[in-house]
Amino acid sequence: MDILDSVDRTKLPKHIAIIMDGNGRWAKERGQDRVYGHHEGVISVREVVNNCGELGIQYLTLYAFSAENWNRPKAEVDALMELLVNTIRKEAEELKKNNVRMHVIGDFQSLPAICQKELTEAIEMTASNTGLNLILALSYSSRQEIINAAKKIATGIAGGTIEAANINESTFAQYLDTANFPDPELMIRTSGEYRISNYLLYQLAYAELYFTDVHWPEFRKQHLYEALVNYQQRERRFGKTSEQIQTNTAQHA
Repeated sequence: MDILDSVDRTKLPKHIAIIMDGNGRWAKERGQDRVYGHHEGVISVREVVNNCGELGIQYLTLYAFSAENWNRPKAEVDALMELLVNTIRKEAEELKKNNVRMHVIGDFQSLPAICQKELTEAIEMTASNTGLNLILALSYSSRQEIINAAKKIATGIAGGTIEAANINESTFAQYLDTANFPDPELMIRTSGEYRISNYLLYQLAYAELYFTDVHWPEFRKQHLYEALVNYQQRERRFGKTSEQIQTNTAQHA
């Protein structure tokens, strides 16, 4: 039986977040440099974006470049920025045609000017699309995002526009980069690493975490479907007991 037949389309997560790991290791295993792995990883991005669009997933966030990645060798960073520019140029029209809307979170201003230009044009080009929301986390640090949110709230309190006593989870979330998006329900990390690496720390509070040994350049639709099947087999309790969940489900059946 095709793995897709096991996916319940009535129980899909609205938002999937992915840490696309293993490009460099995959390339080294093949006697290639790390940049080769990043180039091949673009194929996986294209396939996953298309698959999520076809399934009706509403939001897909990809950890494309972390704030810590700036510490990598300059040659690799330069190659990644060039790859980003070239990929956006090539894919923007396809995204528009496929009704995908692009967004960016992270320290946008730290990206090279040419990257900012291409990303801005792609964001504007796809702004009216109503299908999958593709969110690229670029120069992104979740800790910094949280610090920035705290600073904005503190400024609001000092200026009298925010009442400290009224601050709650919803208030805080409005000051995050992801204010316009629901929290991810499923987070996938490839290449056998079991950590979340400063990625959506606040937003992943109740997400289901799925780890696979598959390197990102090898990640294809069947691997996405496997992650979805695994997600659908889990009981999401949000602090409640299994009995409470089962009773609530029976009452609404």
